[in-house]
Amino acid sequence: MRVFRGHSRPVPAPVVLAIGNFDGVHLGHAALVRQLATAANRLQCAPTVLTFEPHPREYFTPDSAPARLSTLREKLELLADLGATQAMVCPFNAAFAALTAEQFIAQVLVRALQVKHLIIGDDFRFGCGRTGDFALLQAAGQNHGFTVEAMQSVTVEGERVSSSGVRQALASGDMARAARLLGRPYIIDGQVSHGDKVGRQLGFATANIRIKHNPLPMTGVFAVEVSGLGDKPLPGVANLGIRPTVGGTRPLLEVHLFDFDRDIYGAHISVRFVKKLRDEQRFPNFDALKAQIAADAAVARAFFTL
Repeated sequence: MRVFRGHSRPVPAPVVLAIGNFDGVHLGHAALVRQLATAANRLQCAPTVLTFEPHPREYFTPDSAPARLSTLREKLELLADLGATQAMVCPFNAAFAALTAEQFIAQVLVRALQVKHLIIGDDFRFGCGRTGDFALLQAAGQNHGFTVEAMQSVTVEGERVSSSGVRQALASGDMARAARLLGRPYIIDGQVSHGDKVGRQLGFATANIRIKHNPLPMTGVFAVEVSGLGDKPLPGVANLGIRPTVGGTRPLLEVHLFDFDRDIYGAHISVRFVKKLRDEQRFPNFDALKAQIAADAAVARAFFTL
């Protein structure tokens, strides 16, 4: 995927465009990108997505912004897997937030992206004060030579697919519901880094991934599958949280892979959360923690052998 940072320079050629935050890249986003790819093929333009960093709600209300489901890298990788070949990432700052709907159309859609066809979600609003809507885009398209279509909501088992629905599922530990809405298990990617070796001292060596999601969409102990270390996913057990028993303060993902003993420092892995086993908790001492980790590993092994 080719990524353009900001809208100060025009892209090389006209595009077919989808706009969204795309947090989590759920089934609704997947349907939008499939529609994008179809239109791009018809018009012989690059299927392009426009997204924002940070999420607008993180800019406007940082203290109450929703938990991030995906980092920018994760989001762009998932969108590329779905068929988007280009992305424009607009920094959501004071200058961008101040753009009127008309300025957004003129500066971003027309000048920077040379849009030929635009696809948006049925609830998309834009511009300062959120004054821009589908009707305004249609009128602008007639003046500037692009067409617009709205993507209807996607439902799964009667539930509208949304990022907020995924967050609710993860927060409640309902990994099956989250997977239904996402179209896959929830995933966190990252590079394996050196930790404090506490897991090894406890007899359960772990691959450690520093987490950029803040706040976390969920915490706890999970049965997981890890991709990126071989031809097939490897089963394991993971703790996602701050590790209160050892005095942790920063979010960390610790993954113990079953029957695995390789040096993987620096590897980029993808962790799929398939079942929640329990909430994260503080233990009175290391012996109690070690006993619980052994029990968690046994439960996770049993899950994968069913």
